Amino acid sequence: MITVDLAESRVSLTVFGEFTLEDFTEFEEFLMAGNLFDARPDLLVDLREMAGFTVDMAVEEIKFSRIHGGDFRRIAVVTDSQWVAWSAWLETLFANADLRVFAERDEARSWLAEAS
Repeated sequence: MITVDLAESRVSLTVFGEFTLEDFTEFEEFLMAGNLFDARPDLLVDLREMAGFTVDMAVEEIKFSRIHGGDFRRIAVVTDSQWVAWSAWLETLFANADLRVFAERDEARSWLAEAS
């Protein structure tokens, strides 16, 4: 399950439990419906409650990143998992955005806000 919201020019995605293809599709549809790529928004991804992900979601995320890697200005990933942090680092190969990993959501928000 996910929650997605938009505040100013920041999209926030929070994942609870298993991150599935259906969840990722919901996220993509949210972005496309709001024409959010025109403004090159910041993205805050909170994965602290993520229990895992499906392989088909991971494949879709790679496809999405290759197409939309330059459509975000800054990406903040919040996690307490070293594996997820390492995966986020790999994501920089596809993303043409400033991407950083944080342990706390407030730190991530502050970093995104300082460059607004």
